[in-house]
Formats: sequence, C-alpha cells, structure tokens
Amino acid sequence: MRTTLTLDDDVADFLKAQCRLQDRPFKQIVNEVLRRGMARASRDPEPPRFRVVPNHGGLVPGVDPLRLNQLDDQLEAEDFAAESRR
Repeated sequence: MRTTLTLDDDVADFLKAQCRLQDRPFKQIVNEVLRRGMARASRDPEPPRFRVVPNHGGLVPGVDPLRLNQLDDQLEAEDFAAESRR
C-alpha cells in the first residue's frame, strides 16, 4: 500500500542510518521496524495487578496474648543471665 508518512527528524535519521548500515532499501527497513514494534506490542500484555490477600493474624491455640510481655521479659532475663556468666 502506498501512503505518505511524516516522520520526526530523529526517526528518519535512524531509519536512513539503518539503510546505509544494512545496505537495504528504506521500504524494507521501515516495514521491518514496524513489524518488530507490532510483535512486541502484541506479546507484552499488561502485567497482572498486585493483589493483597489479608491474613487473620490470630495466635495459635494455647498462646495467651496477655502473657506475651511476660514471656519477653523472661527471655530477656535469661539472655542477661547467660551473658553475665561469661
């Protein structure tokens, strides 16, 4: 299909440089570059959206949330005692 197309200067310069480097006609270079762009656009679907799945942060049966500070204090005291013995 014949068509008239106005290219930006940088695009035209790139295409002309490719013609010189590859020693191929302008038409072939333009078609090849467009095909590569179309192929890439068709195989790059939008990435899946990030989804947050909430988790009930409950404690396992047998753990008393009111005694967690007591457990922390006990572990800290044991660490202190172990370091004091060294």
